[in-house]
Amino acid sequence: MFTGIVQATCEVVAIHKKDGFNTLEVSLNPDLREGLAIGASVANNGVCLTVTQVVDDRVFFDVVEETLRLTNLKDLVVGQRVNIERSLTFGSEIGGHILSGHIHTKAKIVNISNTEQHYDIQLTLDPKWMNYVFYKGFVGVNGCSLTVGEVTDNSFMLHLIPETLKLTNLSQCQVGDELNIEIDSQTQVIVETVERVLARRFAGQV
Repeated sequence: MFTGIVQATCEVVAIHKKDGFNTLEVSLNPDLREGLAIGASVANNGVCLTVTQVVDDRVFFDVVEETLRLTNLKDLVVGQRVNIERSLTFGSEIGGHILSGHIHTKAKIVNISNTEQHYDIQLTLDPKWMNYVFYKGFVGVNGCSLTVGEVTDNSFMLHLIPETLKLTNLSQCQVGDELNIEIDSQTQVIVETVERVLARRFAGQV
């Protein structure tokens, strides 16, 4: 489990493309490597990946074909930086909201507004997933726990503060980029429960 509070952005130093999966080598700083063991879970751009090897400052992660299909990890190139968060430990402060690291879909950036007063990103999302996105609700974006701004039928806004831009890779994004999206699990359960109840009620009236 994760909180959506990104701890650092780390460089992808190598990508090994193999049959059915890729192996990522990511350079993690000493603080992030402390106590890191084979089999541990680490979120890379919000994707929960298992540590397969640690060599000096390099941490290795295998990314299977299904994960590559669903996330933006397939578009990574050497030299890019990914948002990194170690898994939640008992007693840790939860500053964001609970994330599983299981990405639901991707959203495309259609507009970035960067002025002295604000840094706003507008994302388009498949209508199927927009059912779970609400104004002032939460959503995981590239592993960041963020509050949703204005919402339309197929898009939503993010209003980013300087601290978020400093600690994550969102400041490096460009129009056309795709970002990993994890829907808030509580919101998903509530929406789907209400939809089922209403469907049964209306079915009984037919």
